[in-house]
Amino acid sequence: MSWDCGLRYMFSVSPVLQPRGVCDLHDKEDLSRLEMVQRLAKDGCRFLQNHNNSSSKALPERTAEAHSDEAVRVCLRERGQEVLVLQRVSSQRPDPSASARGGGRPEEGDRRYLVVSGTPEKILEHLLSVLRLDHHHDDQGSTQQTKESEPLLDDFLLTYLVFMSTSDLCQALLGHYCSKRHHRGKEEGKEVLDRKRKVLHLVTQWTTLYRDFLQEDEHVKLFMKTLYRFLLDDLYDYPTLEKEQKDLQKLLRLHRRHTVDDYSPHRKSKLLSHQLSLKENGRHTRGTQRETREVLCHVYVTMDSYLSVRSLASVVAQGLLQEVAERLDVPLEELVLLAVTYPGEKLLLKPQDRLYSDSLTAVGRLHVRRKDLSEVMNPFTDNTELQQRSARMLSTNTWDVAVTLTNFDWSIFNSIHEQELVYFTFSRHASGGHTVALELLLQRCNEVQLWVMTEVLMCPTLCKRVQLIKKFIKIAAHCKAQRNLNSFFAIVMGLNTAAVSRLSQTWEKVPGKFKKQFSELEMLTDPSLNHKAYRDAFKKMKTPKIPFLLLLLKDITFIHEGNKTFLDNLVNFEKLHMIADTVRLIRHCQEDHMGNGMPQKISPELRAYVDYLHVIDNQQTLFELSHRLEPRV
Repeated sequence: MSWDCGLRYMFSVSPVLQPRGVCDLHDKEDLSRLEMVQRLAKDGCRFLQNHNNSSSKALPERTAEAHSDEAVRVCLRERGQEVLVLQRVSSQRPDPSASARGGGRPEEGDRRYLVVSGTPEKILEHLLSVLRLDHHHDDQGSTQQTKESEPLLDDFLLTYLVFMSTSDLCQALLGHYCSKRHHRGKEEGKEVLDRKRKVLHLVTQWTTLYRDFLQEDEHVKLFMKTLYRFLLDDLYDYPTLEKEQKDLQKLLRLHRRHTVDDYSPHRKSKLLSHQLSLKENGRHTRGTQRETREVLCHVYVTMDSYLSVRSLASVVAQGLLQEVAERLDVPLEELVLLAVTYPGEKLLLKPQDRLYSDSLTAVGRLHVRRKDLSEVMNPFTDNTELQQRSARMLSTNTWDVAVTLTNFDWSIFNSIHEQELVYFTFSRHASGGHTVALELLLQRCNEVQLWVMTEVLMCPTLCKRVQLIKKFIKIAAHCKAQRNLNSFFAIVMGLNTAAVSRLSQTWEKVPGKFKKQFSELEMLTDPSLNHKAYRDAFKKMKTPKIPFLLLLLKDITFIHEGNKTFLDNLVNFEKLHMIADTVRLIRHCQEDHMGNGMPQKISPELRAYVDYLHVIDNQQTLFELSHRLEPRV
């Protein structure tokens, strides 16, 4: 049984079948699940339905092999060029018992198609064609298309910035929403309505996923306003769009004054004249949200140590100086703030000078000095007062310290967008302030590691150093119990650094019970077998939980550098699917369906100590302290 396709494109099956070849389709559903195939060109292509009779048995063996899930790919071509490649897969493995009965292949309804590569426009067109709006269908084909479209939609939204700009996406969505296709009677109205609803559904998912990531993008603002006007105009012809109109209105946070009368159908011609003028009228993203973004300010109080101060990006010199004065217990009137630029120039900052640009670039390396420009305190290596700081650490409760560390990390981690990892991987040198929370948590991990080293190496007494190491081992174990793997790794790595681990006399005095516990904790940081120990343990932990972000970034970077983003001028969507699948771990870790929650109780005194870490970041100074404690034999 052959079906002629009066369509626009060429349909071919690779690698066995060539263009103008014969493709054996087991069921009409194979076609129904590919709505775009209905728009392919008539180009000598025949589709055969297999009825398991003598004619089908006469087909060559190699043709049957082409229908294995590993072999069959669908290629769409325009003007002789491939524009979309799809891979047919099965949603479930064949039943072994069915294979024994001779029915080794899965049911036809279990087959679906994944995007392998394509142009940005065709990937979006395919996404809209398979997108299902109603998830409660009895029809198996509809359910299967839902399974096919949901991961594709999420993959596309998470990674579209890799291959197209936000402005281009806005243009394309407006084009799909407003495009007209020629059909007959009711078919035209139904298809147009479905297309509009699909575009609106995609926009809703997009803005929900990106949250405030898009709020200050001028292209998106103009796009949303234009789309809303078109939607109001369409309510007359398509009253069933009322629900979508209300949903979009919520997204826009429109006031009551924005009524349907404001955008009546009489204004439609005027709106159409500028519907696709986003590129010309759109402005670049502004940094008006800088007031709510946070930074970790490193304020150097000596040449080799800094005080970490968590502050808003809008902080001015006077505000930061006041925070530092309180932590150092020095009168504010005696201090000034300097910025040392990379050429070595020293700038005396005025009280109202801003310290960070819109892209969160600091004015320079910040130093606090006395008004006569002398040092606030002696270097760590010569400061006997600072060497008594171990007494404060020894008096703290280890569980409370772990709670404070976890609360600090969670407040940052819970604000990380999945898109930050994509920005960080693909635009590491020009993230434009889009990776603020991610970089903040990475910075915090490094600071905790330096803090562990500083506390141990600044303790001059052997017995107190042993007590400190025991404290940090217990804090690391508590962080693990609280599912904070970021601080857990930082503490273990801090104890394992060369400057600390070389203190053989100190480690010999650590009780065997703590050495054994530390060895067990170290096993989680073992990098062998691609960090298998960590991955297995982390997978078993309930959510919410904080992963070790450096390893997550390593996974994404490995995928990025090991696979090309474009293949033969087509977007390598298989690579983007792998990246999207990896960054979705952030979403999973932030979920709290069971109400497990992160610890909330915080001691104000302990918070003042842990949230404002005073650390040495000079490795030479750290080794000098280490050799002072235990000279090399």
